[in-house]
Amino acid sequence: MTSSLPRRLALGLGAALLTRPALAQTGDWPNRPIRWVNPGPAGGAGDVISRLVADRLSARLGQPVVVDNRPGAGTNIGMAIVARAPADGYTVGLATIAANAANKWLYRSLPFDPEKDFAAVGLIGLVPNIVVIPPSVPAQTLQEFIAWAKAQNRPINFGSVGAGSSQHLAGSQFQVITGIPMQHLPYTNSGQMNTDLMEARIDMLFQSISAVTQMAQSGRMRPIAVSGTNRVGAFPDLPTMQQQGVDITSTGWFGLCTPAGVPEPILARLDKELGEIVEDPSFRERLAATGSIPRKMGRADFQRFMNEESLRWRDVIRAVGASAD
Repeated sequence: MTSSLPRRLALGLGAALLTRPALAQTGDWPNRPIRWVNPGPAGGAGDVISRLVADRLSARLGQPVVVDNRPGAGTNIGMAIVARAPADGYTVGLATIAANAANKWLYRSLPFDPEKDFAAVGLIGLVPNIVVIPPSVPAQTLQEFIAWAKAQNRPINFGSVGAGSSQHLAGSQFQVITGIPMQHLPYTNSGQMNTDLMEARIDMLFQSISAVTQMAQSGRMRPIAVSGTNRVGAFPDLPTMQQQGVDITSTGWFGLCTPAGVPEPILARLDKELGEIVEDPSFRERLAATGSIPRKMGRADFQRFMNEESLRWRDVIRAVGASAD
């Protein structure tokens, strides 16, 4: 028995030496820059929110948090990068309604599993869309636009920043409720989409408020409704869709996630820091100025929220037969 003691000690020491680096890495985290993957285009609502949070998170963590825009395939390209990254806390991703809720119902296959390949950190904010139409369309309200659309002898074209986006889903829901034939036109460039609307090459947009505020306020496109539950500060006189008799509340959202398997202490730290950022009055004021609604939600609640959103949009997508393939 005594002869086996040195061997047991050696095995124990070896195990300790193997685990110490991992523990040290977790305890020292972060000791180098963190990559924040935004799966949407530069200049979009997700890019704006990513940079607002990343700047504040960098100050709190003492390391640069660098936003890396990786758009394409309805956010699937960027989120595949997050899913495949090492689970060491040095890659985080912007969770969205597309990648983390709707895309599993729109694509026959995904390069990741939205429920198994990510760890939820927290919600950042809700992003209601604004319904805008070309100035050349003779409608001043949502009901007038519906009447105009039904009088056309063709499907109504609407654009979005991609399949699975909140804009795409809002348009699909609008089609189900109104019965208007509609054709979805996905764009990779938000600026080109706005230009095509102003020049009447497309008929309507469900667009993020921050992306069209100046153009709508200057008369280059006409706002006719808000898709959220309440009116918004940038357009206080603009009624919601519900207030105009169309029972739609479509709101995009953005949150933070990591690859699955990130150590618990790192997730807890990210959850804490993100929650304090979202509750900071200066951040809330800045985010609200972009047309978004700050909303704190911790890890467990955020995961439940994403699961509920997935089931909600599954029914809409199936009702219109939408597909991204």
